[in-house]
Amino acid sequence: MNAMRTNNSLVMNARLCARLSACLILFLATALPALAQDVAIPAGGKWTEFSSEDRMTGAKKARFELLADNAEDSDESAKIILFCTDGKLELSDFRPNMKMAGPNRPGFWGQPQMEVSVRADNSHSNHGWNWVNGRFLAMDKGTTRELIGAELFRIEFAGPRGPVIAEFSPAGIDLDRISKACGLTPKKP
Repeated sequence: MNAMRTNNSLVMNARLCARLSACLILFLATALPALAQDVAIPAGGKWTEFSSEDRMTGAKKARFELLADNAEDSDESAKIILFCTDGKLELSDFRPNMKMAGPNRPGFWGQPQMEVSVRADNSHSNHGWNWVNGRFLAMDKGTTRELIGAELFRIEFAGPRGPVIAEFSPAGIDLDRISKACGLTPKKP
């Protein structure tokens, strides 16, 4: 009787082991390609590039990230992200990763915007950037071109307790790489 219970127990353990192995293999087969497609590689200076290919359309996607100078390489620090698809800039955004004040002006089409001050090297300008769900500000293409051509880049935006300044050092980005991935060329202010 005990031999029968031990035998049944061994069979049940073997089945459980086979099921767990199958689940692990299935998980790895689906997770690894997704992880392997979005690998961080240095893009020059303090920039990091993430490249992937859309599995359905074959579109080549690139994402360039620049952390703020006061950042400690964490997800909570301010950053600028450029999203590109098939050699064209799709979106560039500033993510303060902190609570922002609400929008302070309407855009041309009535969308909420925040007035920001930008310093690119020794040039100062004001811009109205689209305020997206209180999480980030969508930058315009002209400012993005100034960013990739600048040594020093600062953004002053409205925080809950007043103005906040995020400082970036964009110098050193591989201009050939960003030109190929996003169709961008630097612009001096």
